[in-house]
Amino acid sequence: MMTIDYQMYIDGEWCEASDGKRFDSVNPATEEVWATFPEATAADVNRAVMAADRAFREGPWSRMSATERGQVLQRIAREIESAGEALAIAETTDTGKLLRETRWQTKNLVQIYEYYAGLADKVEGQIPSTGPNGPLSLIVREPLGVVAAIVPWNSQLHLAAFKIAPALAAGNTIVVKPSEEASAAVTAFAGVMAKAGLPAGVFNVVTGAADPCGQTLISHPRVRRVSFTGGVETARKIIPATAANIAMMSLELGGKSPVVVYDDADLDSVVNGVTSAIFAASGQSCAAGSRLLLQDAVYDEVMARLVARAKEIVVGDPMGEDVHMGPLATRRQRDRIERLLAESQAAGARVAVGGGRAGRTQGWYFEPTIVECDGQDYPVVRNELFGPVLSVLRFSTEDQAITLARDSEFAFAGGVFTRDFAKAYRTARAIPAGRFWVNTYRVTSYMVPFGGFASSGYGREGGIHAIQDYTQTKGIFIDVSGAAVADPFVMR
Repeated sequence: MMTIDYQMYIDGEWCEASDGKRFDSVNPATEEVWATFPEATAADVNRAVMAADRAFREGPWSRMSATERGQVLQRIAREIESAGEALAIAETTDTGKLLRETRWQTKNLVQIYEYYAGLADKVEGQIPSTGPNGPLSLIVREPLGVVAAIVPWNSQLHLAAFKIAPALAAGNTIVVKPSEEASAAVTAFAGVMAKAGLPAGVFNVVTGAADPCGQTLISHPRVRRVSFTGGVETARKIIPATAANIAMMSLELGGKSPVVVYDDADLDSVVNGVTSAIFAASGQSCAAGSRLLLQDAVYDEVMARLVARAKEIVVGDPMGEDVHMGPLATRRQRDRIERLLAESQAAGARVAVGGGRAGRTQGWYFEPTIVECDGQDYPVVRNELFGPVLSVLRFSTEDQAITLARDSEFAFAGGVFTRDFAKAYRTARAIPAGRFWVNTYRVTSYMVPFGGFASSGYGREGGIHAIQDYTQTKGIFIDVSGAAVADPFVMR
């Protein structure tokens, strides 16, 4: 098949790596190379950051009013509408995510950029009262400067938007590095920015490996903020790297989110909610509800219905309109799931359904899988698999459910199903999570912040407060008394 040779976007121009090297991207549905990308050197990253720094310091971006920046974001939204289908196809081809989902997400992108376009001139300061004889005191919010955004391969454009839109609306410039596993959608998105008329250097995309591309970017002395979405092990390398530039940081990391089902729950909602929680996007989501906790009285019925539902899920070509699950994004991911599942089975875990490659000899497919576990210490329970594998545990009392739910290093999301509002509230408050659902799962809005606790990261994306996280406060004191400045060595 013909391959597409993408280019990086630096300082308003499409370009190759300075040494001419490129790397391949493989279509996970066919295992064929379908695209290539420049493999950025440290010099290329430095050029991108310096371009962003000039654009911030010298303008015209820094000289625009906040309202004018909002108008630019509105133009970006209009260009997304025009390019939406092409962007969706690129992301599906690159990652195996269903085309139906990437189409929906590109439509949602329009709303995200419109939302932050409207917030651009709503970032306001304060005038605290210092008394009738005190100076006029102002607290103003100013942009930080160059933002480094590290974007994962799953939901590339959607997750990138929660970094790019508020950062630009606040007046920053940005350098985006997509995952080397899948860089197409974010790289293609640079074309949207170019058509929207963004000044040169305001938005840049570099592609390449973690070292030197990512490492150079996050530790660059001109980078003032790092926004990272990805795995916890990568985050542990990023955190010390930012000691070089003392950059602000937010981390959206992994999850092993619990879903608690009490015996008074609506079981139809449970089955639909749990199916969405773990099998949507082939389980490749930080918020995936991958630990199901079932109360004794409903355990057998819920298990039977979930197993039957899993058998009905259509696994196949992500371009297909009637397909429910596509392939996993990488071979490494599939192989890791198979290894951890085998280790868990050897330790006594029981596969109720799935556990194989969906009868496929080509493509990185994996079946919807449900595993019954007698405790928390199985690898499939402890580790984030980032795939369509659901671990199921039994509990008797509310206290037991909460104890099981809390027993994880991760704290990204969670859910509970019950008709008892008081019990739902107690459970939601007791389980640490940045986002929690009651009698539903995966319902979301760009107006509500998300992120994790503990090993699931820190900082929040989305919502009105995200734009403030891309600013810093400055206090200004203005003497309005008309009197001369007093002798500093005379105490009054």
